[in-house]
Amino acid sequence: MSETPQISIVMTEAELSGHVDDLAARLSVRMTGPWTIVSILIGAMPFTTDLMKALARRGVHPVLDALWLESYRDARESSGRVVVRADLSRPVAGRHVLVVDDVFDSGRTLSFARTHLLAKGASTVATCALALKPGARGDGVDYHAFEAPDRFLVGYGMDDAGRLRGLPYVGALD
Repeated sequence: MSETPQISIVMTEAELSGHVDDLAARLSVRMTGPWTIVSILIGAMPFTTDLMKALARRGVHPVLDALWLESYRDARESSGRVVVRADLSRPVAGRHVLVVDDVFDSGRTLSFARTHLLAKGASTVATCALALKPGARGDGVDYHAFEAPDRFLVGYGMDDAGRLRGLPYVGALD
């Protein structure tokens, strides 16, 4: 078993809960009609789960699906190429879609997902990220829960070569 690296807490579990609840309040106003939430695997799953619960408390019950996209593998920087590892299990044609990701940085993953879902017939595609990195590039993100430092994040679904996803807070590796 390898040693746990030094981790600085960026966002506590309680702070995350508050940010996710605030985000759900903003989203619930928009999410009327047939919506599907598409979680980007694997990192966005804890965030997606908490967001779905916060939306349900507001009477919003979208269909949940997932899209497994990969651009990092086990590296700390994107390869620059997005690969579909597993596609949706339900049709999105004629539906509004909210794509949920863990971190918005280069914009490559969300841009790819938006194009992919529109090609599958989604009526609209909105994007959402847990954390927005400073100087984020790309097409932009429609919603985010909090602004993160420009550091490598772990916990709450985010990993370092597959490790540290289960931390209940967002941390940064030193």
